[in-house]
Amino acid sequence: EYAMKAFEANAIDYLLKPFSQERFDKAMQKVLVQARQNKEETKTILEKRNMQPDENNRVVVKKGNDIVIIPIEQIHYFESYDDYVKIHTADGFYLKKKTMSFFEEALSAQSFVRIHRSFLLNIKEINKLEPMEKDNYVAVLRNNKKLQVSPAGYTKLRKVLGL
Repeated sequence: EYAMKAFEANAIDYLLKPFSQERFDKAMQKVLVQARQNKEETKTILEKRNMQPDENNRVVVKKGNDIVIIPIEQIHYFESYDDYVKIHTADGFYLKKKTMSFFEEALSAQSFVRIHRSFLLNIKEINKLEPMEKDNYVAVLRNNKKLQVSPAGYTKLRKVLGL
């Protein structure tokens, strides 16, 4: 009866007395795993909540003392760079203290595709895909810049491009 009530209240595990140290450790491990997952989900939700209504149409960055507003259409690709993201445009690149996951979630999956763990690409910038080696490709952009495409990224890209 108590176990049913516990799981109705979204309990992670249920221990009956007497329990062993091993059983207790197993229950605690479940709690820790759940806590890590909740922390990541909460971070994503808070980042989305902190977005301004039009933020999915533009990215605002600080460059020196200037505040630069970059329309999404002008972004060629995002590149992971330590704790920052490099935002590449025709004018060069800008740094933003956000995660690649943040931009991947915030931007349209029909316009921006995660082609590699380091790159989130505006598909309008793709000129062609060249095979590099077995199951790997390189995306050649309109400005002739080449970006590595992972096998998983290639699968996503094929889906978006309708190949």
